[in-house]
Amino acid sequence: MFRVDLNCDMGESFGAYKMGADEEILRFVTSANIACGFHAGDPNTMRKTVQLALEKGVGIGAHPGLPDLVGFGRRNMDISPQEAYDMVVYQIGALYGFVKAEGGTMQHVKPHGALYNMAAKSPELSKAIAAAVYKVDPELILFGLSGSELVKAGESIGLRTANEVFADRTYQQDGFLTSRRQPDALITDCEKAVQQVVRMVKEGKVLSQQKTEVAIKADTVCIHGDGPHALVFVRQIRELLTASGVNVQAVGHR
Repeated sequence: MFRVDLNCDMGESFGAYKMGADEEILRFVTSANIACGFHAGDPNTMRKTVQLALEKGVGIGAHPGLPDLVGFGRRNMDISPQEAYDMVVYQIGALYGFVKAEGGTMQHVKPHGALYNMAAKSPELSKAIAAAVYKVDPELILFGLSGSELVKAGESIGLRTANEVFADRTYQQDGFLTSRRQPDALITDCEKAVQQVVRMVKEGKVLSQQKTEVAIKADTVCIHGDGPHALVFVRQIRELLTASGVNVQAVGHR
């Protein structure tokens, strides 16, 4: 039987504001990547999101990003591997405190935005991030772009890893995501997104923007919680995956 995790980036608002669609989205996903304050989020939002995830039985992960609130962590920064290590340890620790205080267990770590994409191509940054995760807790699962340097670094240090694919992003023929600076980076058509996900999960392939077939491994599928179609996407993807004979469950579920 085919099996996949469905994750969403969450807690990317601030305490003075409403949680948006997060609570509804948590009805359909199996893992939540919670912002830790560097690119988005704050202590109040982190606590509320952890509580909601635990109520829904959703796996909880830290979503560490670059210290860039204005750019939402999506702008590259010239950081050293040591700086990457330090900021990832710091942010995992921040969320870990809330998870433990609420009686939960942290499942995974997924870097955010530019940090995620930089690590996907950089062995040095990937090794630093993997080391940070391992030294905090070797039982944590490291999420990384399918087939990327980050996944390789996690495997080499002894971490469990999850190859991640994206429902709402387009791909290049080298297997990397299309840059958000390009007009065709995002998929806004729900039917197209659903079809892409089912094919990645069941066939291990995705059609690139260059119209070439790219081999891909899908352990977990990401839906961006800040996207305008997030709730519609996640509901329809969950329903179609189940109807297609795919078992949707958290990566930490044994």
